[in-house]
Formats: sequence, structure tokens, C-alpha cells
Amino acid sequence: MWAAIMRKLAGGARRRVSPRAFLRNDKAATAVEFALVATPFIALLVAILQTALVFFASRVLDEITEEASRYILTGQAQNASMTASQFGTYVCTGDQTLTKLVSALFTCSKLLINAQSYSTFAAASTNDPIAGFNSSDKPVDANGNVLTMAWSPGNPGDIVVLQIMYQWPVIGGPLGFNLATANGNGTRLLASIAVFKNEPF
Repeated sequence: MWAAIMRKLAGGARRRVSPRAFLRNDKAATAVEFALVATPFIALLVAILQTALVFFASRVLDEITEEASRYILTGQAQNASMTASQFGTYVCTGDQTLTKLVSALFTCSKLLINAQSYSTFAAASTNDPIAGFNSSDKPVDANGNVLTMAWSPGNPGDIVVLQIMYQWPVIGGPLGFNLATANGNGTRLLASIAVFKNEPF
């Protein structure tokens, strides 16, 4: 019995590993290999997820703009003497099919609505009026002046350009991936435009 114990102890004694044996040892090679590819793999996952979310939110904003434009096109907004703020509330809580999705994705108070009316299609401008954002997250023009969004839904037969914009928050991913626009506040400006001619309401 005593001899068996002594043999067990002698067999379990650790020997010093030579440098050559250490270099040949392939235990935990998988962990080392994963450590080498983990950062680019995680960066790719973050990039895919963030890009998908931005595209999804942008598509929903397009649908919102298309549906909400009918409220102006048919004269309902004008007949109700709606302000831009009231129209923004309608966009978020109105009788549209996307209302629940809008309130789930966007903060309604941060929707920027710009509606301008023109006499002809040739005169209509679809240029983005926003050049950037100041430190208070207010939209500014090219001169740095705070912009007031226009609200001119027009009269029957007028051409209307409706722009609905939103600052979508994004996070910077590993390896420098970032979808933020150059406004310095870590958001991407999503914008959707509808151009239409008002019906004779």
C-alpha cells in the first residue's frame, strides 16, 4: 500500500518543461486563434447590426413620409389649420398604419418636419436645409444660424415638398466603424422627402 502511494506521488510530480517542448505544445491553440480573430469578428457583427438598424429606420421614415403626405395632399391638414407641431403629433399618433412602429422607433418630439409650397414643379427645391447641428442639437444653416423649419402646406393645386428628418443615434464600433454623419453629436441624420401636387380640396 505504501509503495503504491509513493509511486503515485512520484508519477504526479511535475517536471520542468523545456523551451523546445513549450513551443511544440499545442494545447489551447484554439483559444489563441480565436483571440486573434475575435476583434474583427465582433467589429463585423456590430457593423452589420448597426447598418441594418439604420436602413430599417430609414425605410420606416420613408413610409411615414409617404403616408403623412396624404394628409396634406388631400387638404385635411390645411382644413384643420394644423401647425407643424400638430402635424408632427399626427405623424406619431394619427390614424396611420405605421403609428405603433413610429412611436417604438422614434422619439416624436425629435422629428424635424419641413414643408414648403411652390407654384410649379420646376421651382420646387428638395435641398436639405440642415447644414449641421449646434451644441444644443438644434439644426443650423451653413452660416451656423439656428434653423426654423418651414411649415407651408400650400393651397389646392400647389406643389408641396415635405421633408421629415430624424437624428438617429449610432454607436461607434470596434476598428473605427461609425455611421454618424458629420454633425459631431454621434447621430446619423435620416431624411425622407415627398413631392406632390395638392388635390383641389
